[in-house]
Amino acid sequence: MPDFDTLLVADRGQVRWITLNRPERRNAISPLMLDELEAVLKDTAEDSEVRAVVVTGAGSAFCAGADLTVDPADPDALPDVDLARSDAVFGLLERQPQPVIAAVNGTAAAGGLELLLCCDIVLAAAGARIGDLHANAGLLPGAGGTYRLPRRVGRNPALWLLFTGDTAPVEDFQRWGLVHRVVPGEELLAETGRLAAGLTRQSPLGLRRMKELVRDGLEQDRRTGLAHALEVAQAHQKSADYAEGVRAFAARRAPRFTGR
Repeated sequence: MPDFDTLLVADRGQVRWITLNRPERRNAISPLMLDELEAVLKDTAEDSEVRAVVVTGAGSAFCAGADLTVDPADPDALPDVDLARSDAVFGLLERQPQPVIAAVNGTAAAGGLELLLCCDIVLAAAGARIGDLHANAGLLPGAGGTYRLPRRVGRNPALWLLFTGDTAPVEDFQRWGLVHRVVPGEELLAETGRLAAGLTRQSPLGLRRMKELVRDGLEQDRRTGLAHALEVAQAHQKSADYAEGVRAFAARRAPRFTGR
């Protein structure tokens, strides 16, 4: 991967680590960051050697949302925030074929919350806080927050977060189901690394199909969702990973999955 101005990208084994790297701006999302994130996500989606993805932030924050910096010399200036662009790039993250883990190292606010809503598993540092904050500035979430948040935490917690513009401790989000594990801050990256490494030992084809089935099933009626799940499971029985998993189980050895 090339060097980026707003991201740090590193492959550790078969895990790709994407670190939002604007700590002086609390990793606020700029147009350049969206461009670079899009490039990384597209490359990652096509890279069969990458079996899991981690997203985290540099410094003390995960992500403070969109960069609302304006020219101080122009009192009438408004920030350059392309909501359609943010929505498109966040959609790429949500549709990433590999499992995506968010390692929330600090505050995730507004667009930062919308970003982690597109991840599959969320680990968080004790003491971190998460919130929407758009209401405090008279804004609306423009990257899917009003759609995804109630589906992840429930209607009433979502409306409380949206209306008040408050942040809540990650322990509340664990109770609501968005955060899967809260760990001491100094252990967050190591714990995330262990989880991600474990995922790389699973069948990449199986995990990709599971992710697609869960995502699609949430938007399907019961009959359609069950029929689609059966169809995909039957197709999976013809895959090399299925055969390898069954043979390895019978032989009491670790499977060697290829993703085919």
